[in-house]
Amino acid sequence: DRILVGRDDEHGGVIVEMESEQRLDLDPRLFSSLLKASISRWRQQGKKGIWIKVPIELVGLVQAAVEEGFYFHHAEPAYLMLVRWLADTPNTLPANASHRVGIGAFVFDENNQLLVVQEKSGRFRGSGVWKIPTGVVDQGEDICDAAVREVKEETGIDAKFLELLAFRQSHRAYFDKSDLFFVCLLEPLSFDIHPQEAEIEAAQWMAYEEYAAQAFNQKSKILQLLAEVCEARRNNRYSGFSAVSTSADYSKGGSHLYLD
Repeated sequence: DRILVGRDDEHGGVIVEMESEQRLDLDPRLFSSLLKASISRWRQQGKKGIWIKVPIELVGLVQAAVEEGFYFHHAEPAYLMLVRWLADTPNTLPANASHRVGIGAFVFDENNQLLVVQEKSGRFRGSGVWKIPTGVVDQGEDICDAAVREVKEETGIDAKFLELLAFRQSHRAYFDKSDLFFVCLLEPLSFDIHPQEAEIEAAQWMAYEEYAAQAFNQKSKILQLLAEVCEARRNNRYSGFSAVSTSADYSKGGSHLYLD
């Protein structure tokens, strides 16, 4: 009998990618028939977790998969990943990615003034609060590179990553996901500010004491702690983690190890 084409994974399961010839002749009824036959075969083979990657062009097949016990694992702009556990043992399939990763950048000039911005949108819009450049790490992007990129995008300042000063973990943030926020120290390589027109209302170099004295900072315990860390680093009483380029056997791309 014809079944769906898949490849074995490293954990006793099967990954089906609805690609190439499988796209051309599949309608929901045929797909449902193939899926039933495939599940029967995979059970006989003792397969455990079944992954089906459905490209957005074939979204019409999703209902048939759900009716066969598959559920949504995660979605990307071009596809939806469906999954089902077949084995008569506890489900050990890994959950969807649980964290979003963001960065904040402390950048001091030669006069120990801090690079700060006011945002046009978000919770700080129109508040008058001056804050450090922040942003989200892109997929496949290293934390150190993201910090440099965000500073450049928001202020036009070229900078070099120096250290990771601290990080914060919080929960039930964006879409109920957890959040990791890495606070970085950067050295500026240029000093003329050019604010990002779309997102930044204003940007400037500000005396650190003035930044730290803002009412918003004084009301936030975590910002007070970060201010203490930053002040200690400026006075050489604290050292963060430097980025060392390395590689890992389990990763297809490069990576960085952050260490003191």
